Amino acid sequence: MAAPSQAELDDPLFNLRLSITSNNAPILATTPDPSGPSDTVTELSQATHISFNEPTLHGAHHKTFEFNTPTRYAPAEKPIDLRSIYFAWLNKDASVTDYVAAVQRLNEDLPGGAGGSIVNLGFAHKIELISWLSGEVDTSDNIKPLESGAASAAAGDAAAIAGGKGVPVQQGATTAAGQKMMDARLLQIYDGERRMGDHNTALRGTKPIDFSSYRKLATSFLRSHPSTNLKKESIPQSLPTNMKKPARRIEQPIILLSPSASSLLRMSNVKSFLEEGVFIPPSALDSSSNATSNLLQMTRVLPSIDPRVAFRFILVDGTAMFKPNYWSRVVAVFTTGQSWQFKSYKYPNPIELFTHYPGFYVGYGGEDEPENVKAWGRGITSVQVDKWTGSEKGRWRDRELVERIWVRIEEGMRRNGWTKDGPGLQGQVR
Repeated sequence: MAAPSQAELDDPLFNLRLSITSNNAPILATTPDPSGPSDTVTELSQATHISFNEPTLHGAHHKTFEFNTPTRYAPAEKPIDLRSIYFAWLNKDASVTDYVAAVQRLNEDLPGGAGGSIVNLGFAHKIELISWLSGEVDTSDNIKPLESGAASAAAGDAAAIAGGKGVPVQQGATTAAGQKMMDARLLQIYDGERRMGDHNTALRGTKPIDFSSYRKLATSFLRSHPSTNLKKESIPQSLPTNMKKPARRIEQPIILLSPSASSLLRMSNVKSFLEEGVFIPPSALDSSSNATSNLLQMTRVLPSIDPRVAFRFILVDGTAMFKPNYWSRVVAVFTTGQSWQFKSYKYPNPIELFTHYPGFYVGYGGEDEPENVKAWGRGITSVQVDKWTGSEKGRWRDRELVERIWVRIEEGMRRNGWTKDGPGLQGQVR
């Protein structure tokens, strides 16, 4: 791993990410230069600074930042302060409602009254930020790159010109370090030249352009002027194969769970059920498992859609932070038969809802389905798990029931035109 640059060491966002990935907790302080226990606190509402102490390739690195320092994380071009970033990381496993409530409490505890200074990050922004801070991803559309790297290179080039040593270029003599150098005077001459290009750069530039519309227009002229001697080969039939299309953001399918406390499937046990085929009731899990996040991710291969690449599913138990376009990614809705669950949904009417999305009811074997589930029609698939006996042994029927659920989900996604890149254009599943 390359040693961090000075610009990175001076950046609060980089220091926080380094602290998280190295599992070295920062220190909350009340002074820019904490030197003893009296300068440190444990409550975020009392801290004015955050101090990092990280080992690097060049020795120990100490850096302290004010909590109100703006960071490079700037969704909608609005930089988010360091305190809000750190607070979001501390609450990475909190549910949406718990996170919003925690923001309000901290804003009331901060000096300055109820307004506070914590920014309530949106559902998608919080996921993106946490993924970057934890090191799961290396880039983010909302994190501005450090500009000092380019500035340092420009400063080095200027110094080389002033010393008559030239600057690194792609042609010329090679130095002992392996860099190619060019005489400064020759570089000035080249800078004054007018750059020329061939017909490829003149027509296509740096981005791929589709000329199919011009080809159709040219065809109409050729039909009206048959004497024109223009070969078909001169008209491009398709884009060059070496021109890659811009990368597309992959849309992840969403599974909605019921937030009801009576639900047999909750965030604490849904992964073991849908991913491993073993049902363990929430009451049989320890308290730490029950106090889990309101957002989980799991993978599953859907052979009829893409047998090579596994889909990454998002599991949530609420729609408080949903955007309108998220509904096109919903592929399953689990319910306990209580209609209040759907008040914030795109389709609050259950009968209409389950004509657009496949529904699932999970109950215990031998117990009757709720009357609502029966009344909502064939859009809901009902499965009954064996009652818990205190052990995972002998629960072979669980996997059979889970496969029934996945067959229904896969069938709905296939009808909706899902590919590895996201949903199709046919509309919602029916």
